[in-house]
Amino acid sequence: MQDNVNNRKIKIEKDGEIIECDILFTFDSEETNKSYIGYTDNSIASNGRKNIFISSYNPFDLTQKLENITDDRELSMFQDILKKFDEEANNDN
Repeated sequence: MQDNVNNRKIKIEKDGEIIECDILFTFDSEETNKSYIGYTDNSIASNGRKNIFISSYNPFDLTQKLENITDDRELSMFQDILKKFDEEANNDN
């Protein structure tokens, strides 16, 4: 990560380009003992919805790269989180 999470923006490298993304949420998991960040580059998926990405990160080392999530248990946890996030967003409209 190249920017402070508190600024609500991060810069990531995607296909060799630096892209600014909006931070949607951050959270810590007692289950995995990791910190996670949900963010979007505001691109639109083929289903017409905004792409949302989740990665793990070290909140004490904001110069590190975001880590991809590959563990099935973590992926399942994120599906539940994204469903709740989506429900809250729909309730706000």
